[in-house]
Parts: sequence; structure tokens; C-alpha cells
Amino acid sequence: MGILAVLVSTAKIEYKGDLPEGKPLIFVSNHQSMYDIIGMTWFLRKYHPKFVSKIELGKGIPSISYNLNHGGSVLIDRKDPKQALPELKKLAEYIQKTNRSAVIYPEGTRSHNGEPGTFASSGLKMLCKYAPDAWVVPVTINNSWKVFRYRIFPFGIGNCLKFTIHPPIEIKGCDYKLLFEKMEKAIVGDILRGKE
Repeated sequence: MGILAVLVSTAKIEYKGDLPEGKPLIFVSNHQSMYDIIGMTWFLRKYHPKFVSKIELGKGIPSISYNLNHGGSVLIDRKDPKQALPELKKLAEYIQKTNRSAVIYPEGTRSHNGEPGTFASSGLKMLCKYAPDAWVVPVTINNSWKVFRYRIFPFGIGNCLKFTIHPPIEIKGCDYKLLFEKMEKAIVGDILRGKE
């Protein structure tokens, strides 16, 4: 996060609702750049976040690959449900047992211009099924794509990254389709307002 200062950039977090204590949490967010993971790890460190990540990130990236493999996160092959579903179940059971948190990006890939992509529902549905005491927490990330607007170099400068934590949604007693719609509306709505 300190690298942002070198880029004359800042990052901040805004809570629009209180998060429940002593409950497992599933943070669901749009995905704009690698800084999403760094920011979520730092700002949400109190909740010990574990990530749902694509299997390709499990090797070849110093520090990141190591942490994904050894820090409790799960690596999934999005093209192979037989591999992905047991991994998602394992993560859900872990947060259910420990009252920690999971982070999932339902777009599946980064947006390089800030525009939200299509949200897939199967990964979140699996987490909700096996962590029934959890609360789903929508998170909107704005402007992190601007750091990597030129892909790698040069970095974008003078940006303000913003992480907005929306009011949590309790899984118990909530129809999954309605939960998913509320979650997506909260995330995407804030992205659009952030671009006005």
C-alpha cells in the first residue's frame, strides 16, 4: 500500500453499515486490478480474509503465489467444476467454523477500464450453502484500475482508490436469488455513481 504514496495516490475505506461481530463474512466485490487484493487484505485484516483465486496465480508471482498457496486461500480452475466446487466448499466450511472471512470476485477477471463485468453466481452460492451462518458483504472498489491503466508500466499517478463496504446481508432467511440481486445492485450502483 505504501507504493501508492510514491505514485502520489491514496486509498481509503468507507463503511456504510456495521459488520456483525463473531460471524463468518463473505466479502463480494467488483475487480479492477491487483490493488483490489492488496487493499482488501490491508483494510479488512481484522477479519482474516481468505481469497477465492484463479489457479493460474498459484505459481510464478513472488510473494502473492506463496501467500495464496500457504495462507488459507483457495485456488480454483474456473473451467473445471470438479476441481473448483470442493475447494469452495472447503473455504466455506473453514469460515463457518472459525468465524473468519472469504473474499470472492464474481466477475472472475479484472476490469481494465472500471466498467463492471458480468457477475457469476455459482461460486458465491457454494460459499453461502456451506457457511449458512455467514453474512454477505458487498464491496465496491473504485479507481484501482487507474493504477494499471497502461497494463504494467508506466503506473497511473494521482489516483484515489476507494473501498466502499455496503451494509451486510444475512444469508439465513434470505432467498439466494434475491440476495444475489441485492448484492450486485449495491456493488454496481456505487461504481456508476463513482464515475459521474
